[in-house]
Amino acid sequence: MAVFNLTPSDGSTFMLMGIPGLEAAHVWISIPFSTFYIISLLGNVMVLFLVGKEQTLHKPMYLLLCMLALTDISMSSSVIPKALCIFWFKLEVISVGGCLTQMFFFHTGTGMHSAILVTMAIDRYVAICNPLRYATILTNERIAKLGLVCLMRAVLFALPLPLLLSRQTFCANRIIPHTYCDHMAVAKMSCGDITVNRMYGLVISFVVNLLDLTLIALSYGLIIRAVLRISSKKAHQKALNTCTAHICVMMMSYPSVLFSTVTHRYGQGIAPHIHIIMANLYFLFPTTLNPIIYGAKTKELREKLGKYTCRMYSLGGHLL
Repeated sequence: MAVFNLTPSDGSTFMLMGIPGLEAAHVWISIPFSTFYIISLLGNVMVLFLVGKEQTLHKPMYLLLCMLALTDISMSSSVIPKALCIFWFKLEVISVGGCLTQMFFFHTGTGMHSAILVTMAIDRYVAICNPLRYATILTNERIAKLGLVCLMRAVLFALPLPLLLSRQTFCANRIIPHTYCDHMAVAKMSCGDITVNRMYGLVISFVVNLLDLTLIALSYGLIIRAVLRISSKKAHQKALNTCTAHICVMMMSYPSVLFSTVTHRYGQGIAPHIHIIMANLYFLFPTTLNPIIYGAKTKELREKLGKYTCRMYSLGGHLL
């Protein structure tokens, strides 16, 4: 696990407390955590299965859905299994290398998630504002290249976080009041100057999220302008319906991440357990609800899911 060049305290460990102040309720808190995680895995794996199995779904929009599903699985899987070990078995110890590795994968996932939402907004803009050229502008190959760019951006922005911390000397008190190794939660364990860590984390959080939100807002501004030029109300509704799922996903993602970023640095008056619960809901809700929202709002996915469900039901009936 020690992927990064750690300090001489390489053999030491941290203690993840879980949710401080609610230790007695950890077993009960684990129920929604595990439920959300199982639903998230099932939903996202189902999306990957349907798109991979059906040739008719090998289109840019569904390739982006697959990227989002893979990101959601990796992001939640980097955090939830360890959190459940804390809740169920009191396995609070995590090595410094393991902590920094978890931090890297989690923050890479959050960066990738935001970048994919931007790409989806661009996809919707091209589909609505330039439908006749959609197939030539956004090919599967181009979407794959955009996905690679999104991944490279996320890695480049996330990698300095654990690298900066690997140069720090940590104090004797290595208890992290959190369910996972969040960057600022670990940085506060350092005995040294963490000004660079604090500033880099803040700048990256706001620059990336504000840049992505600006690009999304620009895309939807152009979409609304194009829709308003259409005279038919039915065409209005049809055009906007194609964006509903994407808007719902964004409304779940960005407010919680901005809240988490600000409160970790300036929310001293907020109870720790409130902040930590919100930090977990930031990735639990989107990763769980994304496949449900897109499944409910996307006609082709619903039809394919219905087809496979009927086939499985029919097969089960024959076996009985």
